[in-house]
Amino acid sequence: MELIRAVHGFVRSLLFLLLWSNCEGRESELNYVTCGSLVKLLNTRHNVRLHSHDVKYGSGSGQQSVTGVENADDANSYWQIRGKPNRPCQRGAAIKCGQAIRITHMKTGRNLHTHHFSSPLSNNQEVSAFGENGEGDDLDLWTVQCEGVHWERDEAVRFKHVGTDVFLSVTGEQYGHPIRGQREVHGMSSSNQHNWWRTMEGVFIQPSQELIRHDEL
Repeated sequence: MELIRAVHGFVRSLLFLLLWSNCEGRESELNYVTCGSLVKLLNTRHNVRLHSHDVKYGSGSGQQSVTGVENADDANSYWQIRGKPNRPCQRGAAIKCGQAIRITHMKTGRNLHTHHFSSPLSNNQEVSAFGENGEGDDLDLWTVQCEGVHWERDEAVRFKHVGTDVFLSVTGEQYGHPIRGQREVHGMSSSNQHNWWRTMEGVFIQPSQELIRHDEL
């Protein structure tokens, strides 16, 4: 009987530790930006949020323009964090530092994109929104540059373009009509104070708490 009670006590302790570690793991995961999350991205140097709208550049590529806006409530500033086209990330999985992602504009379904066109105001590299229904090309990929293992919600990070090695940046130039007061967003070749971004408002997808179903079982 003593042996049985000891075994039962050991099993209860083991189950408690497993449940506790699982809860601790989930709590820490919720501090990260996760795949599928819908967020606003703030440029910490110029205090503007990454923004787009169905207004095309009048020069350069002629694609959908990407700007920075001061208004925190603008619905056109929501972007979804997604994986690579041929390697989608698992919904709710924490994004790793150094991971290549797509950043998709919620309202228009176009991806944050850059290419070898000059930006209209600063003559840096043009940043646009490109594609249809979330599908574009290989110039839609950006790597998340951050400290540690995963992208934490409250830390400032950089986005480096996979295809051209520029950093997503704002340096303060303002547009006139028809998007008066909005700031130019562009790509810069150097990492500096103009290319730090932090997540602000948004919906962060939690890691799934459901067991993965295997149809063969």
